Order: sequence, then structure tokens, then C-alpha cells
Amino acid sequence: MYERSSVVELADSLRSELDRYSVGGKLPSSRALVERYRVSPVTVSRALAQLAAEGLVVTRPGAGVFRTAPRTALPAAGDTSWQEVALSAEGAGDVVPRSVDASGVLACLAAPPPSVIPLNSGYLHASIQPERAMAAALARAGRRPGAWDRPPMEGLPELRDWFAREIGGAVGAADVLVTAGGQSALTTALRALAPPGAPILVESPTYPGLLAIARASGCRPVPVPVDADGVRPELLAAAFEATGARVFVCQPLFQNPTGAVLAPGRRAEVLRIARAAGAFVVEDDYARALGHDDSGPLPATLAAEDHDGVVVHVRSLTKATSPSLRVGALAARGPVVDRLRAVQVVDSFFVPRPLQEAALELVGAPAWPRHLRTVAAELRHRRDVLAGALRRELPGLTVPHLPSGGYQLWARMTGGGDDASFAATALRAGVAVAPGRPYFCAEPPAPYVRLSFAGVSGPGELVEAVQRVRAGLGEEARTSDA
Repeated sequence: MYERSSVVELADSLRSELDRYSVGGKLPSSRALVERYRVSPVTVSRALAQLAAEGLVVTRPGAGVFRTAPRTALPAAGDTSWQEVALSAEGAGDVVPRSVDASGVLACLAAPPPSVIPLNSGYLHASIQPERAMAAALARAGRRPGAWDRPPMEGLPELRDWFAREIGGAVGAADVLVTAGGQSALTTALRALAPPGAPILVESPTYPGLLAIARASGCRPVPVPVDADGVRPELLAAAFEATGARVFVCQPLFQNPTGAVLAPGRRAEVLRIARAAGAFVVEDDYARALGHDDSGPLPATLAAEDHDGVVVHVRSLTKATSPSLRVGALAARGPVVDRLRAVQVVDSFFVPRPLQEAALELVGAPAWPRHLRTVAAELRHRRDVLAGALRRELPGLTVPHLPSGGYQLWARMTGGGDDASFAATALRAGVAVAPGRPYFCAEPPAPYVRLSFAGVSGPGELVEAVQRVRAGLGEEARTSDA
């Protein structure tokens, strides 16, 4: 397995040495570079691919790698200031601003420099991704008859059937649409269920990507507070009555960011309240495969307990595998399925068949349940290590709820200050964390930060990250006193 930092370093070294070669000159062979820099062949291959993408070298199969001619100067950039008017001027019929705030999403997706420990990542580190199983699945998928043909618009029947069985209840394969990951499924659901300008009830706090989708769709997210047992039903009912909303989006299992699980007594109540309001519940079941090995049996999906077609269910394989395995599902029953299908077809036609075939191969392989057990044990261990390090090193951060699933801790700042300043201090100390403000669509009740334990190389990095933050805060305090 290659390390991204090694690829970057090798590409930098090769780039600095290109002046040694004339235009058209041949670079040393891959074998020679492996021996000189003491790196793997994969690292060499990826570093050369980086230089080729920059137009600095060209690869000729069977011949080698050669330096290309320097690029000619780019023409001077034109005046694009007119776009400010075009993008912000609202017509008489516009009910909401057309600008999109993706800062909360970008904070989670941005890849920090190699020297920074990423406690802001929402994906598994490469060391706990099922890389071998995915590679084998992709290879087998590519050899399947018709693997490169156009798939059915709704998705491969076998994959839809697998998702239906995983969701449970009365959901069948005909109720499932295969999507390009969970974010795409949420986007399709909100566009299909709520017109521009409509209110959408969301948990508070909630996943920033959901708030970005709602606002990009022209909808108004309205917060409904969450406690340790999930969304509060009495406040949900009040929000439906006050706003007339017809959509509520929730994460009943290991809610992001709090890690809360919707309590058994609240599950039926949420469905009853939504049904009485004539509204849909969009169930984002993002963490179904991320339960820790001390979580015990997981509750069924809300969709499995829904008899009236209230629930529109969203799930994805991405979180438990790789950020690039963007295969998910959108499930519903009743006429709403036609609406969801129409929106998805207009937006993306269909999910590429090779990716669907690979997903089907992966979940059907013996390696799949083994991988899930490995992830369950590893995430639990990392959770405990991070929580323990916070108690020892950063008493100003408290974790109100220790989750039994998911990949993050939601920490409240009790020692004063604000989340943005804390995140900036942590980054200067070499640790990327997610400030809590983007997780609220209204005023937050207190400053929070989200600390992810999935994207680091191992538990040791978690301890080092907390120690770095403690040192950074101490240095900040000494500077301000001086």
C-alpha cells in the first residue's frame, strides 16, 4: 500500500530534477527510480502519473518516460467580474438566494497536508478500507458479461434486491433505486419532495452536507433539537405545526454529529407525527455498517417499521468502504417512487454499471462480513483511545455522549472560547478538526467541535493529535498573556 506523502515527495524530487534532461530526453526507468529512492513501484508509478498530468513528462508504453516541451505562456485572463452580477441578481420569481454555502462540506472533504493529522475526515483511513477485496471485486466485475453495457436506469436488479433485503420490512427490489452514493440520494430526495422556498425540518445539529443540499435546492432548513435519545418528538410535532413542512430528514442510527440513536419509544412516535402532518421522513441510514463491536444488536430501519409509505430511505456503501465507491440506495413505497426516479434520471441518467457490478461482487464475497467485523472492532478501539486522551489532556472539551457506532465524537467546549478559534489553533498545531457551527442551521446552544477517529492511520495518531492540540492551546495562552 502506498502512502500519499511518499508520492508527493517523490513527485517533488523528480520535478526538481527535470532540468537535467533535454526536451524529449528519457528519464531513468521505473526500476532505477525504485532503487534510487527506496520506494515501491506503485509510488513511482503514481508520482510519474502526477508529472504526466501536469504536462511535464509523457509516458510511451514499451519505451519509457520522456520530458516534454515546456508549456507556452498562458494568455492573460479576461475580466470575469460580470459573473458577480449574473450569479447574484435575483429575478422577481426567485424566492431564495441562489448562492450555495458549501463551507461545512468542504471542511470535511478537504485533504490536509501530510503533516497534519486529519480529525475532520468522514471516511475510513486506507489501512482499514477493504482495498484487496475491492480490487478483487472490481477485477471480477470487469469480466462479467455485459459489464460495460448500459445498466437499467433504476440499477442492477440483483443489487436492488440486496439493498432491499438490507433495509428490511416490506421494501422490495422494485422500491429501490441505485444512486451514486448517499449525498446524491439525499439531493434527489429533497428535490423530489420539496419545492423551492419550502421549509424542511432537520435535526439540530445535523450533517452540514444536508444543510448545503437544502439551501442549494432553494429550501429553508428548520432545526428540531436532538438529545441523547435522538430527535425530540414534542418539538418535531410543534415544528410541523408551525411551518407546515412536508419533509423531515433524520439519522435515527448514530446521528451525525452527536452519535445518538433514536430511542425505541420515539421511533413509532416520529412516524405517527409525520403521518399526521402528511409529511415524509427521509431516513439517512449512513452508519448502518459502522456499528462498534460493543453496540449490541442494531435496531431495524425506520423503513422496515413504516406501513404507510412515510419513510424515504437513504443508505450508501461508501462510509464502510472507500470514498470512491460511490454506490448507494434510495428506497420508498408508493407513487413517490416515480417522482424520485424522474429526478434521478434527469440529474444523472444512471450509476455506471462497472461500479454497480463491483459493489455487487464486494457485498457477496466472504471478505465482506470479515471486513465489517474488523471495522467494528477498530472503530470501537479508536473511540475509546480518543475519548481517553481527551479526558487526560483536554478537560475543557467534554463528550456528552459516547457513541456505540459511527466515526466521530461530538465535544462541547466548556472552558470558554469559540469553535472557529479552537479549530484554527488546532490547525496551527498540526491537527484538522471540524468546528461545530456549520452543523447548526440556526444559533448553536454552545460551542462544539467534531473529532473524527476514522481517517487517521491508527490509535497512536489520535493520542498525538490531542497532545498537539493541548500544546497549541498552551502556546496560544502564553502568547496572549505576554
